[in-house]
Amino acid sequence: MPAEFRKLGIAFQYPDNWSLDESDAIKGRQSVTVYSPNGAFWSVGIHPRWAVPEQLASAAVEAMREEYKELEVDETTEELANQEISGFDISFYYLDLINTAAIRCVSTDEAVYTVFCQAEDREFDRLHLVFQAITVSLLNAIRGEHGIK
Repeated sequence: MPAEFRKLGIAFQYPDNWSLDESDAIKGRQSVTVYSPNGAFWSVGIHPRWAVPEQLASAAVEAMREEYKELEVDETTEELANQEISGFDISFYYLDLINTAAIRCVSTDEAVYTVFCQAEDREFDRLHLVFQAITVSLLNAIRGEHGIK
């Protein structure tokens, strides 16, 4: 049975053996993260509806460029829950390992949501469908509460 997060005006399901980190939300930031037992993570940030999704995604890429000098970035679009979602796929080296990250943004009448997931490359391949399932559960919950643009 999956675990469920239901706060901040959002809801999503995640594997019950993953840990939930609400520390940003407790500090007043509108974000929450779930971690796999091996350190991979999926995170969602909630931004005002007037935020520009492309700028949010680009800002996340630039923040990663400052942290990791050798960054490979590919712009991408995928369809999840009958919604076309744009963002970036990123590869970078950390501790002599190749890591993969994905940044996606979704705009609704109520807010803009930024989804960020990251794992070591081989683990990302194993968890890709899990990351998608968490995102789909978020999108379905959002769609149930407000219309997606």
